[in-house]
Amino acid sequence: MEHLEHHLQGVRDQLKNHPLYAQLESVEDIKIFMESHVYAVWDFMSLLKALQQQLTCTSLPWKPASDASVARFINEIVLEEESDFNELGETKSHFEMYLDAMKEVEADTSKVLQVISTFTNLEHISHQIENTDLDQAEKDFLQFTFEAINTQQPHIIAAAFTFGREDLIPDMFLGIIEQSGENGPSKYAKLSYYLKRHIELDGDEHGPLAVKMIKALCGSDEQKWEDVFTYSRRALERRIGLWDSIAKKLTENKDNLVDAL
Repeated sequence: MEHLEHHLQGVRDQLKNHPLYAQLESVEDIKIFMESHVYAVWDFMSLLKALQQQLTCTSLPWKPASDASVARFINEIVLEEESDFNELGETKSHFEMYLDAMKEVEADTSKVLQVISTFTNLEHISHQIENTDLDQAEKDFLQFTFEAINTQQPHIIAAAFTFGREDLIPDMFLGIIEQSGENGPSKYAKLSYYLKRHIELDGDEHGPLAVKMIKALCGSDEQKWEDVFTYSRRALERRIGLWDSIAKKLTENKDNLVDAL
């Protein structure tokens, strides 16, 4: 894992230092960001459920998982990602919580709901993604996710699941909310809660669990580690491509605002 992280450091630094972060200055910027980033929130769940299908028993008759410790990792993450508690104590998936946070900042949720309603099965999903009106970076991001899932190789799916996380975003968004006026945190309670929960789970629990999972899946198999490197790098590159696209939208929006003055 240390060798893998060393060789990914360059592209990870590129993501960490992306110009997008300097453009996120207001709640309006958060709104634009969320309308594209929501696809990454949604497809994360598809990666997670693919891992659950591969690494636990979800069919009948039940049989023990090949590695109970890995199965436990996955089931713990599924529990919190698919059925967590929101700020009101209501049971919701993190995707649903994200949609609620989008509505709070007046971001459009109708498009993502319409898009994912057109996805019916893994066999045809590549064609279905191409037929959406998403921008190319959003399509490329989703295409890579389902390419990884369709390998049906747990270590490859785990690589796409683990790397390319947006570590800087929650802290940045919380800073913007806190600076948006004295009522900012209470006005955006759902978004604030989601971000804090994201920091808590990804930093303290899910991130370390995912790393342990990859170690367990690859063991001493050099080819599997090579696959993990290839797909991890591609996951990071697709995330950078999505960030490039969002940065362009933010620039265009600000230019339009200037032109309107």
